[in-house]
Amino acid sequence: MKRPVIAAVAAFCTLSTAQAEPSVERGEYLVRGIAGCGNCHTPMGPQGPMMEMELAGRVVEDIEPFRAVASNLTPAGRIADWTDAELARAIREGIRPDGSLIGPPMPFGSYRGLGDDDLMSMVMFLRTLPAVENDPGPSEYRIPLPPAYGPPIQTVSAPVPGVTVEYGAYLAGPVAHCMECHTPMGPQGSLYETDLGRGGFEFHGPWGVSISPNLTGHEDGLAGYTDAEIAAMIVDGVRPDGAPMLPPMPYGYLAQMTEEDLAAIILYLRSLPPLPDAG
Repeated sequence: MKRPVIAAVAAFCTLSTAQAEPSVERGEYLVRGIAGCGNCHTPMGPQGPMMEMELAGRVVEDIEPFRAVASNLTPAGRIADWTDAELARAIREGIRPDGSLIGPPMPFGSYRGLGDDDLMSMVMFLRTLPAVENDPGPSEYRIPLPPAYGPPIQTVSAPVPGVTVEYGAYLAGPVAHCMECHTPMGPQGSLYETDLGRGGFEFHGPWGVSISPNLTGHEDGLAGYTDAEIAAMIVDGVRPDGAPMLPPMPYGYLAQMTEEDLAAIILYLRSLPPLPDAG
């Protein structure tokens, strides 16, 4: 895939003046691409995602605080009996139709900002998936969950698509939830107000331990990288010296995004206030 040079893309791409209507095509682009839903919801085999069981659910994390299970999102799962509005609420607010709360690591801090049209597009696409019989079991939380992740959401308008800082913030936040993984956690949740993009989050898996890097403009972060180098790290998982990067960053999913969307994300990352590495 040809990678963008931010200035060129910003200068020559035609910006949309209005959001498109919800569509299955947009939903597929989000779910199978930039939102990377399969990174958690598709079972993993020795060679990576088992695409014949796409979005059929799996155990995502089994650590002391919780055993987190990503649900089967195909029509063979529990969502088959949910209305579109109920499924949308579960995605954006983390509340099932029976009133129970969906726990971490589902990134509700970010998903609460999903625009109405993008959210409905995701629901529309999920309804088109083939049914895959798979019961990954229930989640188990050994920590208390809050009563809700915030007040009920009535409507959210996404920014106008384009190579802008504002749209890049939307893509890196509510859609791709980059900031959810790249911002340290405090006792009350992610430290968005003070440590946005600072990195330092630990992830455990078959690869060992990976730590989310600093995405700010500090020398500990992205200050020394070109736009092309940042693009290659995001979508190819390769550092400038050729060294491979580690999961769970969803490189394969992010590689499906358009050059304009990638350019907007990089433009946004360049706007983050510089912060040294956490700790």
